[in-house]
Amino acid sequence: MASPDRASGMGGSPEETELSITLTLRMLMHGKVMAGGSKGETVKRIREQSSARITISEGSCPERITTITGSTDAVFRAVSMIAFKLEEDLGAGGDGVSAGRAPVTLRLVIPASQCGSLIGKAGAKIREIRESTGAQVQVAGDLLPNSTERAVTVSGVPDTIIQCVRQICAVILESPPKGATIPYHPGLSLGTILLSANQVRGHSLSKG
Repeated sequence: MASPDRASGMGGSPEETELSITLTLRMLMHGKVMAGGSKGETVKRIREQSSARITISEGSCPERITTITGSTDAVFRAVSMIAFKLEEDLGAGGDGVSAGRAPVTLRLVIPASQCGSLIGKAGAKIREIRESTGAQVQVAGDLLPNSTERAVTVSGVPDTIIQCVRQICAVILESPPKGATIPYHPGLSLGTILLSANQVRGHSLSKG
């Protein structure tokens, strides 16, 4: 077996891989944030520099699910790059000299069965995360439409967000989801499905 300090290196031997945990993090984001140009240069750069696997859901809805998978280090590197990219985008409208750093917001998508552990007894765990990182954390009370997942909103400057996401991930790795998880798909609501079906039916009737 590799020694702990060897395992913390960037090598990829079987012994080192064995010691790393694979983490998958889902986030709800505007598609344009990760596009960064006509050929998605931003997401390509983050994939290359973080070594994480990043996929973005398809669809016409402005919000997409960004899924980040990899070792915990790779996932946190990717989250860090995304947080700084959001901060950069927020500052792009100004002259670059602002009195304070504008807070950025990430929306994590987490199975509802894990949210209880994240909140903790009488809100103790979430309060501890807020106090130790300085980030704002809110767990949505309602499920995201047609899913068994909830949005967890994290706000702050990038450094506090990264610390906060690390702590949230530590909790969800210790408390695996219970039962089957129905993942959230943006824009896929029953109303949309019914509306689409009616439009298709109306179109075929008008052609007949």
